[in-house]
Amino acid sequence: MKVSETDLPGVTLIEPQRFGDARGFFQEIWQERRYAEVGIPGRFVQDNISLSRRGVLRGVHLQHPRSQGKLVYALQGEVFDVAVDLRVGSPHFGRWTGAVLSADTGRQLWIPEGFGHGFCVLSETALFAYKCTEFYEPAAELAVLWNDPGIGIEWPIKDPSVSTKDAAGLMLSAIDAGRLPTYEGL
Repeated sequence: MKVSETDLPGVTLIEPQRFGDARGFFQEIWQERRYAEVGIPGRFVQDNISLSRRGVLRGVHLQHPRSQGKLVYALQGEVFDVAVDLRVGSPHFGRWTGAVLSADTGRQLWIPEGFGHGFCVLSETALFAYKCTEFYEPAAELAVLWNDPGIGIEWPIKDPSVSTKDAAGLMLSAIDAGRLPTYEGL
C-alpha cells in the first residue's frame, strides 16, 4: 500500500496494492491493522454509496457535532474529490486539496473529522463509496457553498449539476464559528 500526504496535514491519499492478471484484479478496500499503521482509525460505523452522472457535484458537506472521518473511493467511474479544512483555529482553515479517484486505479482518500467533503463526477457515471467513522445525523449536517470564492476550489467541470441543498450552501465566512469544529492539533 502506497500512502501520500496531501498539502493538508491529515488528509491522506492511499493507493492499495492490486493483484491482477488477465481475469481481473483483487484489492483490499480496508484492513484494520494495515490502515492503523498509517494513522487511519479502525472504527467505521457506516458505509454509504452514491451513484451520479457526469457533471454532478456533491458537497461541500460537513457534520458537526459528531464529525465524520471518511475513507472514500470510486467503485465505478472517476471523480475529482475534495477535502476542505473547516476546523476553527487550524493553520490551514479554509484551504482545500483535491485528488482524482477512479475505479481503474483504486485510489482512496482519507478525510479526517473536521474537514468538509465534496466531489464531482468526471466519467459518464460514478459509483462512489464512503466508510464513515460516525453515524449520519441530519440535524448536524452543514453545506458549505461549493463555489465559495473564499475557498476557491478549482473544480475541473463547468456548470455542475448540484442539489437544491448544495446550491443553498453557506459561504464559509457567513458560518458562525460555533457551528464548526475546533482545531485540536494533528
